[in-house]
Amino acid sequence: MTLEEQRSILALCLHAAFADGVKDDREREEVKRIAESLSEGTPGLDMARLYQDVLLKRLSLDTAAGTLSDIGQRQFAYEMAVCVCEADGRMSPAERAFLDELKRFLNLDAGQSSAIEQAIDPIVSAADLPVKPLEQVGPLDAELDKTILNSALLNGALELLPQSWASMAIIPLQIRMVYGIGKAHGIELDQGHIKEFIAAAGVGLTSQYLEQFGRKLLGGLLGKAAGKTFGKVGRAATGMVFSFATTYALGQVAKRYYAGGRSMSTALLQETFQSLLTPAKQLQQQYLPQIEQKAQSLDLGQVMNLVRGV
Repeated sequence: MTLEEQRSILALCLHAAFADGVKDDREREEVKRIAESLSEGTPGLDMARLYQDVLLKRLSLDTAAGTLSDIGQRQFAYEMAVCVCEADGRMSPAERAFLDELKRFLNLDAGQSSAIEQAIDPIVSAADLPVKPLEQVGPLDAELDKTILNSALLNGALELLPQSWASMAIIPLQIRMVYGIGKAHGIELDQGHIKEFIAAAGVGLTSQYLEQFGRKLLGGLLGKAAGKTFGKVGRAATGMVFSFATTYALGQVAKRYYAGGRSMSTALLQETFQSLLTPAKQLQQQYLPQIEQKAQSLDLGQVMNLVRGV
């Protein structure tokens, strides 16, 4: 894959992120931050400019799609776009229209595009099933810390898997974790409240997927360039740290928030989350062997059962 092809796939992901006509300045700034962060350590890739080109419509959807001649690349680009559109657990009519237009530009037939969507849909649908509460067997604080750490280990392991569907499971598992923490404090939560809480803490759903897939793409390419197996270098330095740290920090914020009677302001939630990210990234290094071991044993069936709470 050339740098131009890589750039085109990321451009299509940015188009997907804006497909619902989002006008929230915070979400735009988060996508912009991610675009800029993806440029770090990638010579020749100016994601800040790419962000502007997509936002200002200087790089059209058909132009970006037309760069991809290989069928595998076109299918991969569509898969990533579907994942970004499904980030919040629902697809708006505008996003559906965007995907229909994209698959036309990518020259994907109905069978190819449907196969991709059907592979992703079960994980999205599973996130809407009733969630299983935490089974407390010891002191609450210690049990919650254990649950948070296990969730972070699992999401770090999912990021090591090359399949895009693996990253699709990360947010549903974060939702399940937050539900369990609220339930442990006697608070019944629904999917809508949990997603609002995650967003209030500063973890955008669409932007989180965009960062995961961008880092996975870049990590894989950098890993191959270094003569390693798929993503061994890049993914360990980027995506896994991001997924582990985000999940761990989010869990710790949720524990404080619900233990304190949900009295933290949005500003305090975001400040607390950011203050926990750095130590969470450092903690990931300590648990690296366990994350890698867990990744080696995961398959789609296990991931689906975990998302469903089985």
